[in-house]
Amino acid sequence: MRQRNVKNKHEILNNSSYYINNPEEYKGKWKSVFDNNNPIYIEIGMGKGKFIIENSLKYKNINFIGIERQDSILALAIKKVPDGINNLKLINYDANTIENIFDSEIDKIYLNFSDPWPKKRHEKRRLTSPVFLEKYNQIFKNDNVIEFKTDNKDLFCYSIKTLNNADYFIEDITFDLEKREDLDNIKTEYEEKFTKLNSPIYKIVVNKKKNY
Repeated sequence: MRQRNVKNKHEILNNSSYYINNPEEYKGKWKSVFDNNNPIYIEIGMGKGKFIIENSLKYKNINFIGIERQDSILALAIKKVPDGINNLKLINYDANTIENIFDSEIDKIYLNFSDPWPKKRHEKRRLTSPVFLEKYNQIFKNDNVIEFKTDNKDLFCYSIKTLNNADYFIEDITFDLEKREDLDNIKTEYEEKFTKLNSPIYKIVVNKKKNY
């Protein structure tokens, strides 16, 4: 479903202290944005922001960066952010060139309910495709840590295969997250919707040593 346009989206973005409108300028220097040496976690495709906002509120010793390519959706997310959060920044950006805004400085990547791009000819667009995994190699600081959640079983199986082929080690995996009653699980807007429909949520956490 196409997201409705937010008429005053540019005003909302540019007037927010959470919004970074020139992310390329901070490549390799994101710690200066937060003015500390805490780990940096990013969410690619943050949607309306529930997941990353709640994480930033819960984990004050971690810096979070949310990335969303649709500016209207990002504007809606910014309107939800409460004042006074010091460990959160938001970017309107296409992940296809994510290596242009980060350089060996990211500690974890969240991929939540990414577009499955089911057609074979669109495989390279999947955020767990070999193309993107290679991009992630360029932006991780130490270990490569990825947390991935989806309701799409085919995408999940595909991702297990590509991550394994890229020498990632599985730290945790579940084919029905809701049944585990994981108290640390922060849900996205999509996750809440699918859970109410009794759709299984698949999750995998993987790690790869930087110098594997």
